[in-house]
Amino acid sequence: FIPEAEASGLIVPLGNWVLEEAATTLHRWQNDPACTPWATKLTMAVNVSARQFREADFIGRIESLIARVGIDAFSLELELTESILLQDAHETEQRLRLLGDLGVRLAIDDFGTGYSNLGYLKKLPIQKLKVDQSFVRGLPEDEGDRAIVGAVISMGHALRIEVVAEGVETLAQKELLQQMGCDQFQGFLCAPGL
Repeated sequence: FIPEAEASGLIVPLGNWVLEEAATTLHRWQNDPACTPWATKLTMAVNVSARQFREADFIGRIESLIARVGIDAFSLELELTESILLQDAHETEQRLRLLGDLGVRLAIDDFGTGYSNLGYLKKLPIQKLKVDQSFVRGLPEDEGDRAIVGAVISMGHALRIEVVAEGVETLAQKELLQQMGCDQFQGFLCAPGL
């Protein structure tokens, strides 16, 4: 339904609702005595669509949300696709810098599937790269996937950017990623689908 929501413009109110729910949930967890020991270090990651990101009031909406809900900006992580970075480079850079100045963490989702210039990695306040599951799926057997994932991990670390592997489903994938120095993983191995 995401492409339909993008095309119709419904992605903007839907995305705003998701941001609101995520921030409210984060605040509740951080202030729940049962969760407090671990929740204070928790980061809530939220995917942002290209259309939502381009909205004129997006930065103000994020700033207002942080203040109104009462969360620390650094506990909110916005996941952006490389396609966002391909659009109006100057405007995108300004927006990302403003978000970074607020303290919001920024992650590039599905890294390696776009056609963007890697120069943005050294210029923009990006804290995390998420290696797309299409490269993780072939691990540990596929040499090409091993080479790509290893290169992304090395590049990320050289730029002081955390690297997360998406779509980890097997213990063998997780073990290889750990050996390669990948910082984090996500996927059905740690949280099976419902």
